[in-house]
Amino acid sequence: MPVETDVVIVGGGLAGLAAARRLHRAGVPWRLLEAGGRIGGRIATDEVDGYLLDRGFQVVNTAYPRLGALLDVSALRLGHFTSGVLVRRGDRLIRLVNPLREPVAAAGTAFAEVGSLLDRLRLAGLAAGCAALPAGRLLAAPETTTEVALRRAGLSDALIEELIRPFLSGVFIDRELETSSRIFAMILRSFARGRLGLPAEGMAALPRAVAAPLPADLVDLHTPVAEVAPGRVRIPAGDIRCRAVVVAVDPPSAGTLLPALTMVRMRSYTTYYHSTDEPPADEPILLLDGDRRELIANTVVVSRAAPTYAPPGRHLVATSVVGPTPPPEPTVRLELARLYGRSTADWTHLRTVTVPQALPAAPPPQGRLRKPVALGEGLFVAGDHRDSPSVQGALTSGWRAAGAVLAELRAS
Repeated sequence: MPVETDVVIVGGGLAGLAAARRLHRAGVPWRLLEAGGRIGGRIATDEVDGYLLDRGFQVVNTAYPRLGALLDVSALRLGHFTSGVLVRRGDRLIRLVNPLREPVAAAGTAFAEVGSLLDRLRLAGLAAGCAALPAGRLLAAPETTTEVALRRAGLSDALIEELIRPFLSGVFIDRELETSSRIFAMILRSFARGRLGLPAEGMAALPRAVAAPLPADLVDLHTPVAEVAPGRVRIPAGDIRCRAVVVAVDPPSAGTLLPALTMVRMRSYTTYYHSTDEPPADEPILLLDGDRRELIANTVVVSRAAPTYAPPGRHLVATSVVGPTPPPEPTVRLELARLYGRSTADWTHLRTVTVPQALPAAPPPQGRLRKPVALGEGLFVAGDHRDSPSVQGALTSGWRAAGAVLAELRAS
């Protein structure tokens, strides 16, 4: 490993990889150091007995602009989810679809028993407005929490509690809906404009695709960083001299390496993976609990969207629970029987995956979702805690950090 380069990137998640892509394109010498044995950060996929188990239920949104700028999304061979949800209400399953995606099927939504017709018209108008307005307008709107924004939009308690809170708790990992209304507007915009899907080879295919154009010999795995300082990075083998350092690790680790950073609260969630020979749903659609039990955020037959996630003749069900204390698997299994309306006794529990630092909390004020990435003296920071808590935020922050590095190097 060289003891000197222009830029050292600490962390091989999406933010670090995006920074490396921009520096590489600009022809600036760089090196990426990753403490673990793989790239991808919080995005990973394990193969277990022929099943693909992501480290927590995650999806690719085709509307994320930085994603399309960095890779050919079609090469991921996405299996798409239905643009809508199923809601369990008592003994009924109610299907609600995105009217912007499925206008014919949405006609039946007008008579669905979740909220009122006026509720659903207001929600559709909110989504259409977010999809149509320029991003700058959405980020200039008055900022509050997501829950306050929903109530100001005139949505009823019934719609919020039986549809929106369960859905968004899985998106933001935030059952209280304390997340900034500006992040909510941008996420709603992406849902309205894009489609959600899973790569045929698992979510780990996403960071691999971002990293594909990078020279492998510039990415050092199993290389933990003990200290960063202006002009140098300390690793077990010694110091690497450099002109700039980009710290692109998870927020708690970033706070350790850069003590001047304000600490960010992290949100946790757990995904339970089950296999079954008979799929409990006929389509790849999220199932939400409209009975206000508040245990399960969502559940979905992921192999309906991406058949490669399960061996032939089997199906994979992913169920997500929000919060730091996950319930026992038997409790979740009983709830799944109620939600799907069928026995789960013969299901096989494959794995429970808890991600204690899944997403940074993002309460107001978040401003225009562009926190500073340049800290002075050649030190920079990247990650979804510097933008929106999402794949788009991680990629954008890495791209911005590399741009700030390039500007500083050119000026020196």
